[in-house]
Amino acid sequence: MVSGQFALLWPCRCITLIARRMQEASVQRLILAVIAAALSACAAAPGPPVILASSSNPLDGTVWDVAAGQMIPAEDLPQRLAAADIAVLGEIHDNQIHHERQAWLVDALDPVGVAFEMVPEASEEGIAVFLEQGGERDEIGPAIGWERLGWPDWDLYRPIFAAAEDALITGGGVARADLRRVSGSGAAAVFGRDADLAGLTESLPQAEQATREADMVAAHCDRLPLEAARAMVEAQRLRDARFAEAALRARPAGEGTAVLITGNGHARSDRGVPVYLARLEPEVSVLSLGQLELRPGQERFDEYAAETPYDFVWFAPRPDRPDPCDSFQ
Repeated sequence: MVSGQFALLWPCRCITLIARRMQEASVQRLILAVIAAALSACAAAPGPPVILASSSNPLDGTVWDVAAGQMIPAEDLPQRLAAADIAVLGEIHDNQIHHERQAWLVDALDPVGVAFEMVPEASEEGIAVFLEQGGERDEIGPAIGWERLGWPDWDLYRPIFAAAEDALITGGGVARADLRRVSGSGAAAVFGRDADLAGLTESLPQAEQATREADMVAAHCDRLPLEAARAMVEAQRLRDARFAEAALRARPAGEGTAVLITGNGHARSDRGVPVYLARLEPEVSVLSLGQLELRPGQERFDEYAAETPYDFVWFAPRPDRPDPCDSFQ
């Protein structure tokens, strides 16, 4: 059997030409079978995006089953994720490789719906109308005013929307006014109906609250006041619950696999969106993918153990970016 890799070495047009000449010359059937297999590979679904390694780190490009502590072929990831009702695909927002991989996964999964952290819930109806009127999926961003939403450039996300050819598009983006209300009213009050079901009326365990506040302070270069960190933890809970709702809306008939595109922090299975999905719809199965960036000198999976609260992780190089803490100097 000829593998798909063989086909990548031969342009499909060249293989077709060779096949014709071999048929004319009545070459052995076995060779024709090899050519036919290569042609079949040309028409098959593409493999995961080939990203040239930018470092010598052996983890570069590898996918891991976290529970098993084992590396798996990237080609197997869509099938593994398809076992879930909802696949949560994490990212670091400005990492182009992460978005290329998300687009490949969406294409391979062919989900019934795709929910986006970046899309405001208020834009869902407008997107549906835009598509019904013949709008192209790779133009959804400009149609909803992407440049005003505060996310990285639309071109990073365009391939993901384009890959969701027939999927319902939903959004979990929380209005800024609601985020401001959280500090005074709390996540439960802003969330409204079903806040109790989502667990927002319950305080976090003291140890978890302290850990999450410390994480917020560290993420803001140790310059964030503790009171602000508390408000941001509450806002994070609100957003996770909203993203969970958006993911559930992406399965309107309660069938098939839906995808959520979100940041790694929200994709965490220990305290992110999967937690709220389990509260809102306990019977819905969820799998999460975290996309981690490599650090110099750390070349073993266990060196990232504290950063793997996911079902699967996929490693990628860190893009060149300025140090965000420089702005505090």
